Amino acid sequence: MRYALLAPGKRLRPALVLMASEATGGSMEAVMPGAVAVEMIHAYSLIHDDLPAMDDDDLRRGRPTVHIQFDEAIAILAGDALLTQAFTHLAQTVTDPKKAAEAVRILAIAAGPCHLVGGQADDLAAESEFATLDQPPEAAEISRRLDHLETIHRRKTGALFSASLQLGAILSGADEEQRGLLRNYAGDIGLAFQVVDDLLDATADSQTLGKRTGKDSGRGKLTYPGLLGNEGTREKAVQLIESAKQQIGIFGSAAWRLNWLADYVLERTH
Repeated sequence: MRYALLAPGKRLRPALVLMASEATGGSMEAVMPGAVAVEMIHAYSLIHDDLPAMDDDDLRRGRPTVHIQFDEAIAILAGDALLTQAFTHLAQTVTDPKKAAEAVRILAIAAGPCHLVGGQADDLAAESEFATLDQPPEAAEISRRLDHLETIHRRKTGALFSASLQLGAILSGADEEQRGLLRNYAGDIGLAFQVVDDLLDATADSQTLGKRTGKDSGRGKLTYPGLLGNEGTREKAVQLIESAKQQIGIFGSAAWRLNWLADYVLERTH
């Protein structure tokens, strides 16, 4: 029932916390603080990413974005409040002080300048850099752009995916080998999620996706379809999902939801 409440289409990151716990033999009750905290971080990042100074979006999950529904000041403050409340929640609800400290450390690094924030800064910088290039890029330039794009997504999307799985593992008392495999899985599935996201932006309609589509290419933003084409982008996603599944083979049937989630990421329509 709790997994049904954490519908992956909208709350994928907290679902990852719970699924990591299941794979490593933990309990939902023990990891729920991590699920709540990571969703606060994710919600804050969406509110700020949608701002006019960032991605300038007016639709999120089929509803007006926060700065459209209210105003920019409220959107900024709401994001700030969610960011800080995430760490307050972990500190107040995780009873084991060592686990609480490690959970705060993992989430702070993922949300900080080397990952989520830094990735967004690189994303904005790339938009300006590559929008000025008029001629089609040569093979070497395409490769350079692909490497740069992957770095951005591993910092933005992948880091929070990894933190979600790490929170589930930490709060469940998982060992370092298990945490390492989950980190590898997170790296693959997080990048696959963004690859599919780029593909949906290029091929889906706004009503199905719940947000504006086609905006990335219109702004000269680096995307996988723009560099690989739609078919090449699909193949890239398939390769990443296959790699993700291999990483969690050691968990056996306990990782069935993580395997199911990998298939969901590949086949999702919104």
